Amino acid sequence: MNHIEADLDAYGCAIMPRVLSTETCAELRALWGDETCFRSRIHMARHGFGRGEYRYFSYPLPEPVARLRNELYPPLATIANMWAERFGQRSRFPETHAEFLDRCHVEGQVRPTPLILRYQPGDWNALHQDVYGPHIFPLQVAILLSEPQRDFAGGEFVLTEQRPRMQSRAEVVPLRQGDAVVFPVRERPVRGTRGDYRVQMRHGVSRLRSGLRFTLGIIFHDAP
Repeated sequence: MNHIEADLDAYGCAIMPRVLSTETCAELRALWGDETCFRSRIHMARHGFGRGEYRYFSYPLPEPVARLRNELYPPLATIANMWAERFGQRSRFPETHAEFLDRCHVEGQVRPTPLILRYQPGDWNALHQDVYGPHIFPLQVAILLSEPQRDFAGGEFVLTEQRPRMQSRAEVVPLRQGDAVVFPVRERPVRGTRGDYRVQMRHGVSRLRSGLRFTLGIIFHDAP
């Protein structure tokens, strides 16, 4: 995970190649048609979020999704705790995801947040932050379930960084099928001449030009 920490510090995101196999990506895409897997569906245009659709999984999560949540959390919690220290925060994140979910659930954050997003030609996702409730894990993961140029064209993953007293910076993240990108939910620390300062981060997806694009989103905090 050393390169993850270094890339997050340098660029605000980090790529983890081949987190999911081609077969598992196909299995997760196929879940889109099974309404029993999901607790809610969101049409982005109705809410001004862009254009396209996403669906939140219900508990119990599909095995690959639950496994990813549990396995990715501990190393990312180490980074999250480093960030908390740099931010001057006293609270720390527990070692396991189960312990962190217990915190969420005690405060009424009980609805699962992992989701699948589907984009068709002309769809896009506005720049946003996935903030739900007071307990927020500062890092999240998106995994591309489709193959660029074969399954779709366009639809690039985009991050923006709003720096104090400076113009915003954009980062376009190239992903292949099964690749994951780790990025901040809301903000990250950046080292300056007078110590660390906070920069606001937002993420989205550019317009899909053709084909069909599926993404798995892994958010570690639950929603109220």
